[in-house]
Amino acid sequence: MALQAKRIVVKIGSTLITNHGAGVDHALIKDWVGQIAELSKRDVEVLLVSSGAIAEGMKRLGWKTRPHEVNQLQAAAAVGQMGLVQVYESSFREHGLETAQILLTHDDLADRTRYLNARSTLTTLLALHVIPVINENDTVVTDEIKFGDNDTLAALVCNAIDADTLIILTDQQGLFNADPRKDLTATIISDAKAGDPQLETMAGGAGSSLGRGGMLTKVLAAKKAALSGATTIIAHGCETDVLLRLHAGEAIGTRFTADALSLTAKKTWLAGHLKTGGTLTLDAGAARALMQGGKSLLPIGVTGVHGNFERGALVGCLDANGNEIARGLANYSSNEAQKIMRKPTTAIEELLGYIAEAELIHRDNLVLL
Repeated sequence: MALQAKRIVVKIGSTLITNHGAGVDHALIKDWVGQIAELSKRDVEVLLVSSGAIAEGMKRLGWKTRPHEVNQLQAAAAVGQMGLVQVYESSFREHGLETAQILLTHDDLADRTRYLNARSTLTTLLALHVIPVINENDTVVTDEIKFGDNDTLAALVCNAIDADTLIILTDQQGLFNADPRKDLTATIISDAKAGDPQLETMAGGAGSSLGRGGMLTKVLAAKKAALSGATTIIAHGCETDVLLRLHAGEAIGTRFTADALSLTAKKTWLAGHLKTGGTLTLDAGAARALMQGGKSLLPIGVTGVHGNFERGALVGCLDANGNEIARGLANYSSNEAQKIMRKPTTAIEELLGYIAEAELIHRDNLVLL
């Protein structure tokens, strides 16, 4: 049965990208790009999270072993990123597709304001049929470069843009019930529930000398992706037409399914795990549009703004009687909301000098209470 996925995040590991450290593998990248181009023809939106910058930089600099000093790792990433981007850009252009380089840190997706900015940029690129090529910003981060991994980053991207599926391509066939390098009786796990604690025990162990992520980081990434309802698949990147076959529903590697649908998981997170930074009072029409119509909150329906909050903060939505009926992530700060409340969307740019979003709170970032 086909995946039915319309938005996929594909993460490719360092060992695959650089052919075990020999340098960027142009042939493999061209193959994956060809598959992504075919998916694009089928109206599937694909975001690519690519490792390999540090490994490619090490090769260009003539380093045989991965350094421990952060400044050297950052230098390697800066050098390697040039080669990586060149290959992706030229390969996608052969198929008539434009690409965009996006460098993120984990903090970009943890901070609400930067999260919304990243989400807006990524969704805009997808709407323009541009392929985002995402990597961790190794040239500026510190802790992440020592302890982070692109598996986690890929999961956070899934959460941010509500992807249906996360596909992690690696040099392993999938998750085994024991280490197949040490136990010849180990068997692959075809299907699993994301978040099952037993999976983390099975996946214990570090990554290769080139990358920081082992199988454990991939299992944990599947758990994170499941928070927004995404299915995760770990498969060998050298399988023939692996992306196309997975999209067609073929059982390859290990599939981790989420317990909740995307919207339910995300809205449960919004409702239960964040404190509100302020509140918005709504008129009867806006309250009804949220409660009964499943609509976004527009500025014209807001009669009052309370508290001091920044763009991206979680705010409560109150009806005329002061009852909290919903919560959501604000697209504008409290000062900006004060200026545009009771005004039509068409007046936002004139009042603020710019327009970030047409809605004060988009329905995708709003939960009813």
